[in-house]
Amino acid sequence: MQANAPKYKYFLLLTALLLFLGLADTAYLTVIHYRNYTDITYSSFCALSKSVNCDTVSQSPWSVLLGIPIAIWGFTGYLLFGMLLIQAGYRKKEKLSIWSLLLVLGAFYSMIAIYFGYISTTKIHSYCILCLVSYLINFLLFYIAWIIRYRLDKSPIWISINNALKYLIKQKTFKFSITIFIVVLMAIKLFIPHYWEYALPPVTKEIPSGLTNDYHPWIGSNNPLLTIEEYSDYQCFQCYKAHFMLRRLIAKYPDKIRLIHHHFPMDHTVNDVIVPEPFHIGAGKMAMIAIYAALNGKFWQTNDILFELGQKKKPFNTKTLAEKTGFSSTELAMATRDTKIHILLRNDIRAGMKLGINGTPSFVINGKVYKGTIPSEIIEEIIQ
Repeated sequence: MQANAPKYKYFLLLTALLLFLGLADTAYLTVIHYRNYTDITYSSFCALSKSVNCDTVSQSPWSVLLGIPIAIWGFTGYLLFGMLLIQAGYRKKEKLSIWSLLLVLGAFYSMIAIYFGYISTTKIHSYCILCLVSYLINFLLFYIAWIIRYRLDKSPIWISINNALKYLIKQKTFKFSITIFIVVLMAIKLFIPHYWEYALPPVTKEIPSGLTNDYHPWIGSNNPLLTIEEYSDYQCFQCYKAHFMLRRLIAKYPDKIRLIHHHFPMDHTVNDVIVPEPFHIGAGKMAMIAIYAALNGKFWQTNDILFELGQKKKPFNTKTLAEKTGFSSTELAMATRDTKIHILLRNDIRAGMKLGINGTPSFVINGKVYKGTIPSEIIEEIIQ
């Protein structure tokens, strides 16, 4: 079989098509990742269920590596593969050795796919359809490179890789493109905004806060134009995002908006009517500790810490929380067994259920329930 045989040409076209699909796939995954962290109203088309949900995967700690979203790493990986594919061509036999490099690269991409598939299964417990597409593309790129090398390059792979590197070093266009590639990657690392890292505004005396008559903590205006009641779960990413955006809004308009916090942990141990099976394990205890903090004048500081800890996907740990909040570990452990706190939490959950709330985040404004998000026009009417 010759290097310019039709079948080889078809393999090249197929590889180019796969790379195009990979670039489009990872570009869209980048958009999903960005919007998940910056748009309170966003939900991707593949947020289908608890176990098949691109948003859940985007919101996990494993969606960023070394300060760069995984989707961007994938996009640049396909670019690198494409740069080598262009050099491989299909007319010169000496370029066939480049397929050994592509084989190694394809094998590396396949191992990455296996690793992240493992993470989705064992850590995130949810799958992203578009991620699965990229995994399939990685395996196919490896398979095509293996077929071409098996048919057209009979030399040992280490010799072939050495020949490929010698050839590429002589190519000015490749050296220039790889230099640009490295510069762009470094620029992304240095200048990409860390939009996935939320920094909550500090709790200060300038912004009023307190407890309602029925012990619900509030922050914001003493005489608000808009009162928002949030029903939230510390292990819910959407709650975390919504709370972050509302707290920033209150910091900007402290004389117009008041936020009242209600607990609605999606934890079967305290909310078994809505959540009959294990889910968000530990969120109930986190809510109890938040209630304890509210009764002791430290709610909003503790609340912010609980939201941060709730996103780390680690087992609940009173010792870690004690170090951050200033309470003792014994105090926090006792709070989770306090009858009064249990009653206050149960009252919150029942109040939410009477309003028809069955998930988080949910918001109550002027007696009307909004599930998942607050219509933008409500906010805009107040801040104008």
